[in-house]
Amino acid sequence: MNEQAAESEALGLWTGDRGRLHEQSRRALLELLKGPYLSGRQRPQLWAALVADEAAIRSRLHDVFLELVLDPVDEFAFTRKVRTTELDVPSPLRTETLTFLDTAMLLVLRQQVLAAPGEARVIVGQEEVYERLDVYRTGDASSYLRNLNGAWGRMMNKLRVIHAAGEGRAEISPVVKFLLDHDHVVALTAEYRRIAGAEPAVTDPADEEES
Repeated sequence: MNEQAAESEALGLWTGDRGRLHEQSRRALLELLKGPYLSGRQRPQLWAALVADEAAIRSRLHDVFLELVLDPVDEFAFTRKVRTTELDVPSPLRTETLTFLDTAMLLVLRQQVLAAPGEARVIVGQEEVYERLDVYRTGDASSYLRNLNGAWGRMMNKLRVIHAAGEGRAEISPVVKFLLDHDHVVALTAEYRRIAGAEPAVTDPADEEES
């Protein structure tokens, strides 16, 4: 039995298993595919497996037209569609539809993180975020509050960009910086400012520095 065959047999998790990754690396790969991201702080064993088998996992992702985005400092990783002009790449990822308030809240959370460079943790108050979004309030107060609470819940449970940090407060995940690329942020910010009547309720520190 040659060395490659021996390794393949040793990694078999069940009869007939043809996988080449160790169990924890497979679980890390699965977590990346499930999304929205893998957090080293929340899943340290899977993070360690991802780092150890990064090259092999990148190879598996490339097989399905995905690339790995990994931040070793804040310890999070996620997948996105391969970006290339060399071929027409299919879209392997499931997309999430965001409401108007979802997107506005995401921009506010992103701005909070960018405004605190070097901070190990960025904590924000729920009421503070709601106040920043008050400029977009339409309809009756109770319906608008219900919509805000729905957006807050999606940030926490679906996108997982915030995590409870005490009553009415949440820690913002650094992954929020990467969910929207800079060009989208610029376009969205301009549109939201127009809707808000030129109120700078949602800004990007990077834009301010460039200007």
